[in-house]
Amino acid sequence: MDKKLAVAAIIVIIIIIGGAIAWWYLTKPPAVQPIKIGFHAPLTGFAAADGLSALHGAQLAVQHINAKGGVLGRPLKLIYYDDACDPDEAIAIAHKLIEEDRVVAAISGSYSHPTLAASAIFNESGIPYISAYAVHPEITRDKPYVFRVGLTGVPEGKAMGYVAGLLNATRVAILYMDIPFGTTLAENAKAYIEDVLGGEVIYYEKYELGETDFSTWLTEIKALNPDAILAPAYYSEAAHIVSQAKELGITAPIIGCEGYDSPKFLELAGDAAEGTIIVTDLDRDSPRELVQTFLSDYKNMTGIEADMVGASAYDAVLVLAKAIEAAGSLDPDDIVNALKNLENVEMVTGTLYYFTEQGNACKPMVAQIVREGEFHHYADITDPDIITPPE
Repeated sequence: MDKKLAVAAIIVIIIIIGGAIAWWYLTKPPAVQPIKIGFHAPLTGFAAADGLSALHGAQLAVQHINAKGGVLGRPLKLIYYDDACDPDEAIAIAHKLIEEDRVVAAISGSYSHPTLAASAIFNESGIPYISAYAVHPEITRDKPYVFRVGLTGVPEGKAMGYVAGLLNATRVAILYMDIPFGTTLAENAKAYIEDVLGGEVIYYEKYELGETDFSTWLTEIKALNPDAILAPAYYSEAAHIVSQAKELGITAPIIGCEGYDSPKFLELAGDAAEGTIIVTDLDRDSPRELVQTFLSDYKNMTGIEADMVGASAYDAVLVLAKAIEAAGSLDPDDIVNALKNLENVEMVTGTLYYFTEQGNACKPMVAQIVREGEFHHYADITDPDIITPPE
């Protein structure tokens, strides 16, 4: 009899435990699903340093936002792919993010050509898309679902001319990359120097992306003895330019652009980088807490110093999160409307005053100068005639 009672007791206990487990599963709150954000960048190939920086910046933004409770009570999840700086890859990734991953929105951490290619896909699909730093004007033009938090080529080119004015440079040489990034900056720098400063561009030549030997151009420039050299470039070409200029004994200051804004430029150029002035939107010397927290946390996460690319990708995630929160919705049109109405948003790369009708950020720029192997504040650039993107 005792044995039967024991068996019955065990059965009762099993039933009670099983019921409790079943009740827990039936009544527990459903798991919170993350908000999926797409991302693509060149993680391999010649632009990998910038692509990895952009990815790290975006990942850091997701970490910071999720640590504060996420967006609309849900965590963000970054789904990212390598576009190898290839427009065809970017198009394939755009389709995958939209059709398979079902992202709410997407961000480009890539250069102009892949971003331009992908922007058409996202716009046609009605999915919000933000370019972190690509400058090509057609990326956002007539695309209501596409925005850009980084600089555009027209204001940045003007800003390079503005810096020449700060140096009292009236006779200027311009050497630029023969790609949209380089030509847009060069054209607008030239126009600013001639039309606003009343200066003279005494040398205006182009070179191909990937060039490593600038001796012929720099020898010609040296013979003209300009007051300054404006040289739109990416960090690799920029390092060759400043290094070879130093070897040739050129003493004219070199003015660069956001393409120089990378630890790789400082590493490759070494001492030759000293005194180089660049136009960018990341002020390492800013006292703002957001900037210093980003710089510190980025360094702790990656082991290297942050750059403009990483900061811009961070800002793209930040701005998107603020728009979703403001919209109170994951509906694409609600997010787009919220983006259009954002004003005075504090970002790492300065205050986003507003987005223009064409989706471009209006925000200040800074000039940074290389001193003792580091970028430091040189000048603020806030003139509305310079910083306002054209429509």
